[in-house]
Amino acid sequence: MPAQHMDLRDRESHQRLTESLRSLREDLGIREQFPEDVLREADASVAAHDLPSADLRALPFLTIDPPGSTDLDQAVHLARRRGTGVSRAGDGDEAADGEAPGYEVWYAIADVPLFVSPGGAIDAEARLRGQTLYAPDGRISLHPEVVSEDAASLLPERDRPAFVWHFLLDDAATVESATVRRATVRSRRQLTYAQVQAEIDAGTADRQLGLLQEIGLLRIRQELDRGGASLNLPRQEITYEGGSYGIVTEPALPCEDWNAQISLMTGMAAARMMIDGGIGILRTMPEPDEGALGKFRRQSEALEHPWPAHMPYGAFLRTLDVAVPRQLALMHAAASLFRGAGYTAFDGEVPDAVVQSAIAAPYAHATAPLRRLVDRFVLVTCESLCRGSEVPAWVRQALPELNALMASSNQTASRLDSGAMDAVQAALLSNRVGEAFSAVVLQGSPPAIEDAPGKQAPRLSGTVQVTEPALEATCYGELVAGERVTVVLLEADIARRRIRFEVKPTDAPARSAR
Repeated sequence: MPAQHMDLRDRESHQRLTESLRSLREDLGIREQFPEDVLREADASVAAHDLPSADLRALPFLTIDPPGSTDLDQAVHLARRRGTGVSRAGDGDEAADGEAPGYEVWYAIADVPLFVSPGGAIDAEARLRGQTLYAPDGRISLHPEVVSEDAASLLPERDRPAFVWHFLLDDAATVESATVRRATVRSRRQLTYAQVQAEIDAGTADRQLGLLQEIGLLRIRQELDRGGASLNLPRQEITYEGGSYGIVTEPALPCEDWNAQISLMTGMAAARMMIDGGIGILRTMPEPDEGALGKFRRQSEALEHPWPAHMPYGAFLRTLDVAVPRQLALMHAAASLFRGAGYTAFDGEVPDAVVQSAIAAPYAHATAPLRRLVDRFVLVTCESLCRGSEVPAWVRQALPELNALMASSNQTASRLDSGAMDAVQAALLSNRVGEAFSAVVLQGSPPAIEDAPGKQAPRLSGTVQVTEPALEATCYGELVAGERVTVVLLEADIARRRIRFEVKPTDAPARSAR
């Protein structure tokens, strides 16, 4: 599926959209400005902080993020293992003598706790926010910018404090050992996913990026072997450039998956460390029940891409090509298998349910402390356990509260994402009510129900993917998942952040998109 773009140029629609997005923030009660005491404390903590004494600046770390990113949580350095077991700091293009099968991974994570005093103003404000929120009209940060986009961010050519995970992997990229400690690091390069993929595809990638691909593919194989699953839907992002809003729809690049595998490996190591230590907080999700699996299997048959009985559902999802309409609908249907995620805290007795089913292993959020509250507590817990020290009391006291704090924050983030997307889509289509579009049915309408006495049956509806411009929306009418249909735009209400379509008889041709 190629990337698709649509842009808003109409001035009146732009003004109404600006007001709708402002209203959305108000409706959700989003805290936009930091109180003065938080800003003062942030300035003071930045001015007073000392870098860790352990020095890993010789390791040529690099970061990979979306373009324009300034809140950089992670930096990575990869190498092949030496036969002597001695770590190598360089990244030369040729294999060194004495290398043994396997890999070394250093993964630096921003040391946010260094700048946040437990029980202080920043800590209290971060608990109210929960995570960084991303809106088309601006980012609402978890921490003040002096911390999140400067002093704690792993920006290139800056000495920065970090929690550095060190992994020894065998030749199948299975973790043989994992440790974490605080150290000073210095990233050498800031890359985007597009840059990395272009170099890989052109055959010009250096040793570091080649190893990212190599390790990433091996870790994907391990994910499949243990029964893990990834929901790789096309990405839709709202853009704001040159005073104009737009939506970009594009598939994820392979290198994003490889890079994500390093983060997943770290989260799994953090979870295992906390389970072994008898304290921590895990990201958990139950297995999909037999009813959901059975329904998905029937959907795969109805959409003419049957799920083989012997194949785990994670492996099956990786066979889907989202450029094929029926398989795109099936990938959307698979979202029903990824429900019920939450956080499980413990201090002492380890709970029975410790697995994140999509990962098919215990897992913890440990790699995005600039942008997510819970990671700060996980990192401090793991570093304390690895060092053989007591987990700080302020962490223990917070553990029972974190699930509720993160659940509330995740709900706000979800409502902001969906509301903003609905508002921008409505603005982009506000001058096209009455036009017809080609679409693919993602979710069919339920069977019709006979009217109950004195009541009118609900109007049949489902969800469609309009092919161009690329967007998802509610559509009225009898719909069958995976079918191509022609739909007519009934409503594009910017203020109410709503768009609605109605299915049109199949013999009516769709008008081409502008």
